[in-house]
Amino acid sequence: MTKTWRLYLSPPARGVWNMAVDEAILEHVVRGESPPTLRLYSWNPPCLSLGRAQPFSDVNAAALSANGWGIVRRATGGRAILHTDEITYSIIVPDDNPHVSGSLLESYQHLAQGLLAALENLGANVQMNEKKADAGSEQNPVCFETPSAYEITVNRKKLIGSAQARQKDGVLQHGSLPLWGDLARITQALNFPSAESRRSAAEKLLARASTLESALGRAVDWGTASKSFVHGFESALGIQFQRDDLSRSEIVRLADLVKEKYAHPDWTERI
Repeated sequence: MTKTWRLYLSPPARGVWNMAVDEAILEHVVRGESPPTLRLYSWNPPCLSLGRAQPFSDVNAAALSANGWGIVRRATGGRAILHTDEITYSIIVPDDNPHVSGSLLESYQHLAQGLLAALENLGANVQMNEKKADAGSEQNPVCFETPSAYEITVNRKKLIGSAQARQKDGVLQHGSLPLWGDLARITQALNFPSAESRRSAAEKLLARASTLESALGRAVDWGTASKSFVHGFESALGIQFQRDDLSRSEIVRLADLVKEKYAHPDWTERI
């Protein structure tokens, strides 16, 4: 097992760039051209990301434009997330890496140990949700309202949402930790049958999800959170990180993926 992983701290970027980076790294990791990687990043401008199979009809395009928010479709499943005021992580490894061995849920459970350690280092009283999401939750366009199995909660509220893709002999798992801000903003970016249903969705979201600031009673900046993620994964998974940037080949490939896939309507609006 490779115990030394690359740590890539990305500069804030557009949603289409962020998703292209994750896929470019995955392709190179599968071919053995890049090491297993932990990537920590953020989004500028804020961006609504849709799950791979989520209907594009969920999106309120006029509201996105009015707010200056981006739109991207992820390669992973799940529902919509408004990426703003957060730290996002991605873990990218070959599918034979022991940290993602077993079933999908078993790998979630294993990687969640690093997330738990990171948040405990920050002083959060966190738990790991042991139950699968209710069947009806897939009808909800908002990802953060209902925790899935082995996602992280605090005071029974969802704190980190994660999604995983297994393809091309590799595994990509990425997830979001809201650091502060109004989680209900996402309801502005999605379509609802009525104003009342939008208000109801916002109320449910705030009752069932939390930012890190709300959980701790204090703000934590991105730099502090990123250091805690590094220490959490190192201690929980028994790995070491060596900080490095993208390779030239990864940069070339991600530029192609932005143009040909993530910024293209055939991908974003395909469902």
